Amino acid sequence: MTGSTAPPPAALAQRAAALCLDLKANDVVVLDVRGVTDMTDFFVIASGTSDTHVRSVAEHVLEELRKEGSRAHHVEGVQQGRWVLLDYVDMVVHIFHPTLREFYQLERLWSDAAVVAVDQQQGVLK
Repeated sequence: MTGSTAPPPAALAQRAAALCLDLKANDVVVLDVRGVTDMTDFFVIASGTSDTHVRSVAEHVLEELRKEGSRAHHVEGVQQGRWVLLDYVDMVVHIFHPTLREFYQLERLWSDAAVVAVDQQQGVLK
């Protein structure tokens, strides 16, 4: 769960997206789902190139956000590496194997949500 000094959800989503990009995740998208659903404020959606890549990206996001004081409330799918869900309550990260991302098409399902430009400068790896 996010702590009292945690960044606002929009900044946390940007940070998570940048962390996905650090490990070369593909098609990283941030959706602002406020006003579309009450379950969360932002979705970060990304794809890995393989099960191993999906796991690596997820573990990187979890570790870096934890170091920065934001802990996931719920985590699913890391061991399988097909669809990882990292729930930070106000922001949820979905990291997909490409075939599952194409199958579930979250961007189409949540097409009423605004797409937020990803700030690639927030990454940590050089």
